Amino acid sequence: MKTVKFYTLGCKVNQYDTQSIREGFLDAGFNEIDNGSGADIYVINTCTVTQRADSESLSLIRKARRQNPKAKIIVTGCLAELDKDKIKEQDGVSLIVRNKDKNRIVKLLKYKNQSNEPLKLSNRGISNFSGHTRAFLKIQDGCNNFCSYCKVPFVRGPSRSKPLKAIIKEARKLAENNFKEIVLSGICLGAYGKDFPDRVNLTEVIGELENIEGLLRIRLSSIEAGDVSEELIKKMAESEKLCPHLHIPIQSGDSGILKKMNRRYTRKDYINLIGKIRKGIPGIAITTDVLVGFPGETENNFRNTLSLIKEIQPLRTHIFPYSKREGTIAADFKESINPVIIRERIDILRDAARGCALEYKRQFLNKKIQVLVEGRARESRSLWEGYADNYIKVMISSRLNLKNRLITVKFKKIVKDSALAIFVDR
Repeated sequence: MKTVKFYTLGCKVNQYDTQSIREGFLDAGFNEIDNGSGADIYVINTCTVTQRADSESLSLIRKARRQNPKAKIIVTGCLAELDKDKIKEQDGVSLIVRNKDKNRIVKLLKYKNQSNEPLKLSNRGISNFSGHTRAFLKIQDGCNNFCSYCKVPFVRGPSRSKPLKAIIKEARKLAENNFKEIVLSGICLGAYGKDFPDRVNLTEVIGELENIEGLLRIRLSSIEAGDVSEELIKKMAESEKLCPHLHIPIQSGDSGILKKMNRRYTRKDYINLIGKIRKGIPGIAITTDVLVGFPGETENNFRNTLSLIKEIQPLRTHIFPYSKREGTIAADFKESINPVIIRERIDILRDAARGCALEYKRQFLNKKIQVLVEGRARESRSLWEGYADNYIKVMISSRLNLKNRLITVKFKKIVKDSALAIFVDR
């Protein structure tokens, strides 16, 4: 039996795509291996959102080559869209596959033909999610926003949505296979349905998913500030299954920098939105992304970002340095920031973000909250770990087998990035 190994970089959408590719290989009779042994075929699903992602993608190609010099190495994903030359420089690459042809890799391996099919999502769907308790379900792909620093619209194409019937069918399969939580994912999730004539929206998708037996939680992946509607806030406040957690990227807390980034909101807009969300959904967790060192970012611009983070008190803040991406508008901006200054700003922001996270988590001490247990904790095999509905990571001590159970716990102590809790279900 032929063996296959998968490497994935990047977002939840990419992880979903790998699962879809995986199921194609398994259906074709391949055996997946995930240990240090060499495989007959490697599928490397790449990312190109930053220079670091490019480097890591190329490094995985070299890793596969070292594991088995005779293997067929298939490279797909976002790096394969515009940077084929970089990939071709790597020894051993057998096939480079564009995003639109990802689900045809098994066939391409056999026939070596190229597809001229129009850009669209496959409706085959997934039925499992290897190595995860939560399943990521891609319902949208592509982006129309064209932020000045971002390469994603060029490599993912325009926004397009998966038909609602296909989403429901896929979600039912996942629930039947004992996935109790589904994370709705997309490159620009809030744009879901805007390309359909009937303008079905994200809230309607959630409403349909709530009716699926066995599906206990629905979580949203990243959503843009302009796509958080009053209808969505109301749905989250009323729903028994939709998790009270929103990841809303900010990127900068300075209106001038936001304008240069081509972000479609101001500092005030973002603050007002968070206020409206918290009023409608008390206790909700906000997580966010921040880009540091955008060309022309002054100390005052940075301080505005720092003060915004302190004001909104996010549970998590993903901080990353600006990375020049060729082909974007910002690539031509000349006011680059000294890397030393960028690192200093990241350290300052990270310290503030830790304080915000601690303050958010403290409000739940000695309170009961539901946790979906994912497995044994890496830190200690005597503990179980999982996530509360508001995305706080939780550690639980118990002799029972809690894996993949939705349980009620009481928070007793905050330790670093997690909460220690006791199991109170009876």
